[in-house]
Amino acid sequence: MKIVKLILCVLFGLMFINAGLDKFLHYMPIPKMEGEVLAVGMAMASIKWLMPLVATIEILGGLLFAIPKTRALGAIVIFPIMVGIMLHHATYLPQGLPLAAPFFLINLWIIFDNCNKYKPMVS
Repeated sequence: MKIVKLILCVLFGLMFINAGLDKFLHYMPIPKMEGEVLAVGMAMASIKWLMPLVATIEILGGLLFAIPKTRALGAIVIFPIMVGIMLHHATYLPQGLPLAAPFFLINLWIIFDNCNKYKPMVS
């Protein structure tokens, strides 16, 4: 089970590192957007600091998540981004939920697996 967790967490981290780097380097094709999805995308793009901030958090969170010693911190750092991804797909692109949901569940699994590390922050 330990090796499965390591592989899933490294892949999870690499996925977020890749997503963050793409926001800076624009090397992946952008799917065609229409209607409300296009309007939301343009609104987010009009806030000049938003995408660089999201990209930085994705890269940092992905790095932290992939490294076992810092995984608990990475899970918390990436969690708000993951919630946003889930809400975006639930609201605008439900066909993306089958891909996003497993990543969300992996994130939750690591948070619950490390709950003892978070207790000092809330006690």
